[in-house]
Amino acid sequence: MQDFSTYKPILNNSRRMLLLASSILLAACTTSTAQVSNGKAATATTIAANAKSVSQLDLDDPQDFKDATRGLIASPENIQIPSIADPQEYVWDTKAYNFIQGEAPDSVNPSLWRQAKLNNIKGLFEFRPGIYQLRGFDLSNMTLIKGDTGWIVIDPLTSKETAKYAYNFAMTHLADRHPDMPTNISAVVFTHSHIDHFGGALGILSQEDIEKNNIPIIAPSGFMEEATSENILAGTAMLRRSSYMYGKNLPRNEYGHIDSGLGKGPAFGQFSIIEPNILVSKTPTNLNVDGVDFQFQYTPGSEAPAEFTFYLPEYKALSGAELVSRNMHNLYTLRGAKVRDALKWSNYIEEARTQFGEAEYYFASHHWPMWGKDSIQKFLKQQRDTYKFIHDQSLRRINKGMTPGEIAEDITLPPSLASEFSNREYYGTIKHNARAVYQNYIGWYDANPAHLDPLPDPQRASAYVKLAGGSSKVMKQAQTSYDEGNYRWAAEILNHLVFDDPSNMAARELLAKTYDQLGYQAESGPWRDSYLTGAKELREGTPDAGVEMSAMRDVFLQTPVSNFFDALSVRLKSEEANGLDTNLKVHFTDKNESYLLWIENSVLHYRLIDSTEATQEAVQTTLNLTHPLFVDLLIGKVAFKDILSSADSKIEGNQANLITFFSLFEAPDPSFAIVLPD
Repeated sequence: MQDFSTYKPILNNSRRMLLLASSILLAACTTSTAQVSNGKAATATTIAANAKSVSQLDLDDPQDFKDATRGLIASPENIQIPSIADPQEYVWDTKAYNFIQGEAPDSVNPSLWRQAKLNNIKGLFEFRPGIYQLRGFDLSNMTLIKGDTGWIVIDPLTSKETAKYAYNFAMTHLADRHPDMPTNISAVVFTHSHIDHFGGALGILSQEDIEKNNIPIIAPSGFMEEATSENILAGTAMLRRSSYMYGKNLPRNEYGHIDSGLGKGPAFGQFSIIEPNILVSKTPTNLNVDGVDFQFQYTPGSEAPAEFTFYLPEYKALSGAELVSRNMHNLYTLRGAKVRDALKWSNYIEEARTQFGEAEYYFASHHWPMWGKDSIQKFLKQQRDTYKFIHDQSLRRINKGMTPGEIAEDITLPPSLASEFSNREYYGTIKHNARAVYQNYIGWYDANPAHLDPLPDPQRASAYVKLAGGSSKVMKQAQTSYDEGNYRWAAEILNHLVFDDPSNMAARELLAKTYDQLGYQAESGPWRDSYLTGAKELREGTPDAGVEMSAMRDVFLQTPVSNFFDALSVRLKSEEANGLDTNLKVHFTDKNESYLLWIENSVLHYRLIDSTEATQEAVQTTLNLTHPLFVDLLIGKVAFKDILSSADSKIEGNQANLITFFSLFEAPDPSFAIVLPD
C-alpha cells in the first residue's frame, strides 16, 4: 500500500524566500547552464522565475493533501494496465510517476510539482458511506454510489482497459464493507460528452447487459451528438494536437511530462460509448435511480457542449461534474475545440451554488473531494468569479481596442482569486482563456489591415530572415536573447529561422533549448507538455505515426452514418474532382439504409434515399456493405481493395467508377508537422 505520509510540504516559507533571493542574484550574475547528463538543465533565469512565481503561494498548506488522502480504503503500489491492442504496451502506468517525490526539481515549476504530487495520490476512497471514488486510475475519476440492487457508476473513465481494472479493484475491496451487496451495475451516469467520462463504458458492462437488465444509462440531452461528432470532422487534428497538450510522447521524468493539471493524463487505450436511454434536458430534473434520489442541473455549453451536475439530497452531496475543478479550466483547449462561453459557465456555477446551497459535501469528475458547507460555498464563489473576471475584464479591454495579445499580456487575476490553489493555472491559463473570450465575441481578426491577408508562415519567415541580414545574424541575436533569459523573444526569432531553413540544426537545437526553459517555467501542465513536445520534435523530427483512429472503433460504431459522410466530404481532393459529375449509392445491408453520394462543383453531397427513389439507371454504382465494414474502411483497419473481395460487400454496376470515386479522397495525416514546416 502506498505510504501517503511522504506527501509533505514542498518548501517552508523561509527556505523558499531564500531560494528566491539567491536565484535572482544568480540570474543577475550569469545564466550559464549547469551540466547534466542530458544537457537540458534549467538555467538560472528559469530557477529564479520559478521561485518568483510561487513566492506569494503558501506551498506548505497541507489541506489539499489531507482532503486528497481522506477516506482511503486501498491503494495499489503501482498501477500498470496493458493495452487490449498490444499487451506489451501500458495504457496506464503510475509507476512511471514514482519520481514525483520531495521538493520540486529546478526543471519544474514548484506549483505544478505540488499539483502533480496531489494527482499522484491514487486508490479507492470512501467519500461518504455508500459513495466511493476511484482516483488515479485514469485522467478522470470513477464514482460508485450504492443503490438498492447494484452500483451506480458515475463517469466510467477514458478507456475500456482502465475502467475494467478500476471497477474490479473496487469490487475486490468493497466486498468486505458490503458483503450482501452484488457486484453488478444498476445504472450508469455520464456527466458530460468528453471521452474521459464515457470512453470506458464497454469495459465494465455490455450492450447485452443493458438490454437484458433494463439498466438506466443517464446523460445530458445532446450527449450522443456531441460525444460522437467532436472526434469526426477534425478528429485527426485534435488527436495530433492532443499529443502536444498531454505530452503523450514525452518521457516521464523531471525533464518531461509530469502532470496535466487535471490529472496525470488521458489513457490512450480502446475507447467506447453506450447510447443513453434517459436524457436530462432541464433544471431541475429529479430522478430516483435504483433507490437514490438525484437532482440534476442541466448545464449545456459550459465546460462541455452537453453536461450536467447533480445533487444527492440524502447525502447532502454535490457532484460538480467538470463545471468546477481544483484548477483554472480551459475556455479554449489547446488540442483545439470550439471556445466555451465564460459568462454562461460562470452563471451555471452561481446557479449550482444557490440551487444546492445545502451541500455539505462536494465531489467531481476530477481531483479530490471537499467537506464543509462554508468551504464549498467559498470554492464555488471563487470558481464562479474566476470565469466571470476573465470574461468581463477581457471584454473591457476589447472595447478599448486592445488586441488578443495585448489583452493576454495585461490581464491578471486579483490576489483574492490568484492566491487560491483551486484557481491556479494548472490546466487552463488566464492568457489563453482571455484570447478565447476575444475569439468568442470578435473572432480571429484584430481589425489591423496588415493582419488581414498575411504571408504564410514559411514565406514570412524567409522574408524576416533576409530582412535581418541572413541566418547567421538571426542566430547571433537569438543566442544573445537566450543567454539573457529572454526566451519568448528567442522563440519568436528562432521559429522564423527554422521555418526558413529546417535543415539548420543549430537553430533547431537552440529553439529546442528555448522551449525547454519555457516548459520548465510553466505552471500549466498542457503548456509545459506543448513546449517540451515541440523541443523533442525539433531534435528528433516529426513522429512517423500518430494516434491510431482504430482505437475509436467502438465509438464510431455508435456514430450516425451521416457524420461519416460529413467526414468523407472534408477528405475530398477538390482539385482532382474538378469537372467530375459522378455518383455512388451506398446501401448498408445490416441497417437497410441507403444513401446517394454525388460530386458537384468539387463538393461531395449526400442524402438518405429509399429503395425506390433512385433507379439503377440513375445510379452509376451501388456498394452494398455492412456498417462495421464501412467504419473499418474509414479508420484504415481494412484497405479499399479488401472491400472489393469481402463477403460482407457486394458491388452492382460500374466497378471502375467505384474505384475512381474512392480515389478522390485522401487519408488525413495523423502526424503532421507542427514545429517544422511540412
